[in-house]
Amino acid sequence: MFLCVMHIDTIPNRNSRPAYLLRESVRDGKHVRKRTLANLSSLPIEQIEAIRRVLKGETLGPVGDGLECVASRHHGHVEAVRKAMTRLGFDKLIDSKTSRTRDLVVAMVAGRIIAPEASKRGMVGAFADTTLADDLGVADGDEDELYEALDWLVERQGKIEKRLAKRHFKDGGSRTAGSCCSI
Repeated sequence: MFLCVMHIDTIPNRNSRPAYLLRESVRDGKHVRKRTLANLSSLPIEQIEAIRRVLKGETLGPVGDGLECVASRHHGHVEAVRKAMTRLGFDKLIDSKTSRTRDLVVAMVAGRIIAPEASKRGMVGAFADTTLADDLGVADGDEDELYEALDWLVERQGKIEKRLAKRHFKDGGSRTAGSCCSI
């Protein structure tokens, strides 16, 4: 009758860390043969001990059992909207220069797409539920600052309309090939 058992042998070394070997022991009557399956010496001791416990039949709990989620903000839809805005060159359409005001406007437009029901006042709260404000560096923005950014945007409306017209229309207002929408 054959009896096969896997285990980890610890082989002492005089001047260095012991060797840890994954072995299979096979008993055939009175004889025991050992076969080395793997040298585990390069693994951290915690991993070696975990393998040893599993080989002894212990059930290790799921990783999540020791973890508690204390805060989580939504990101997937923020990433999708920001990627679309980047591909469209939306930030540069609003203003060619990077500024906090431009970032606040971009955050409000993205926020309107992500949470269309939110008011300007509610937008500040909506920023806290997602990674949007942190991604744009405007997490500390308040309601007054958002209204000031809207005033700034109104002042730029003409320039933005000209940029859109240049992008989507040929001279005289006729549509360019491939433009998908009218202004």
